[in-house]
Amino acid sequence: MSRPRIVPEPLATLPWRMIVLVVAIGCFGQVVLYSAAGGSLKPWALKQGMLFFSLLAGSLMLSRIPERLWKTAALPAYAVLVLSLLAVELLGKVSGGSQRWLDLGIIRLQPSEFMKPGIVLACARFYDLLPFGETRRFAAIWPAAALIGVPAALVMLQPDLGTALMICAGGATVMFLAGIPLRLFIGGALAAALVIPLAFQFVLHDYQRNRILIFMDPESDPLGTGYHISQSKIAIGSGGIWGKGFLQGTQSHLDYLPEGHTDFVFATMAEEWGMLGGCLLILAYILVVRWGLEVAQAAQGRFARLTAAGLSTTIFFYVAINLMMVMGLAPVVGIPLPLVSFGSSAQMTVLLCLGVLMSIDRENRRRQRW
Repeated sequence: MSRPRIVPEPLATLPWRMIVLVVAIGCFGQVVLYSAAGGSLKPWALKQGMLFFSLLAGSLMLSRIPERLWKTAALPAYAVLVLSLLAVELLGKVSGGSQRWLDLGIIRLQPSEFMKPGIVLACARFYDLLPFGETRRFAAIWPAAALIGVPAALVMLQPDLGTALMICAGGATVMFLAGIPLRLFIGGALAAALVIPLAFQFVLHDYQRNRILIFMDPESDPLGTGYHISQSKIAIGSGGIWGKGFLQGTQSHLDYLPEGHTDFVFATMAEEWGMLGGCLLILAYILVVRWGLEVAQAAQGRFARLTAAGLSTTIFFYVAINLMMVMGLAPVVGIPLPLVSFGSSAQMTVLLCLGVLMSIDRENRRRQRW
């Protein structure tokens, strides 16, 4: 006779180490937002905390969805998201000079955020349906390229360069992991190099071109377009190794650092917590991504492996692009630091990715028990 479980099976099979790590990142983000507001829970920390734990609960609910349902829903969900992006272009709400949201009355949705994990699921499903022997042929490339190119082009019209790059990066990662030959990626990179000058001149908006030019020479306009990067570097550098101390930052508290609670929240954190705090935060992200890659390695089916690896790299791209952006190593493209920056979009996307990863991890554990 088997012993009754003290902990219910649905709770016992959750990856608690990863969950604790994610909660630690989210709570630390609320501490940083509390400091960014001058030692106040409002307007950012309290709202961020409520949203984080609500989305985390939703992520745990998503982990109960069987892997086969993600596989079945991948392409239909992609089609719905493409139609939503078209609806944004026709009916979307304009805010801050961009048209990215669908106003449904009780809630505003940003379909481009859902497309970041959506493109991973769609490409993974495409290669799961494709016979393995066909992967190295041209027929394995152009449908996936179309799956990536259509939503990326629609997002560029909003305009949102950062999200379009994230969609392309997520889809290209799945293509590479599916076994597309490296020479084709090199050929694609050379073709892109030929197209980039034309895109720079005729596709990008003026402010996007200015951001790229400022990235190449930040000091050419330190009080204009280059102000964000210059102040971010000052804040990070002034923190030193140990930081100035909690609530002791000057760049954010004296409003020298723009967007210190959203895109440049890492600079706000690094000024008060120093290089030590920054390295520990980066290590926490690395451990979360590493867990996701371990889930991909343990997965049995092709769809599960590609999805888990693609979603893990999506989280990695979020963190890497934001850190490069605030350190002046990449142009400012509006990618927030997930679970730390104020706002719902990045939190929702990352916790959605983690929910799907936990679903695949649950399936892996079930198969191991059998």
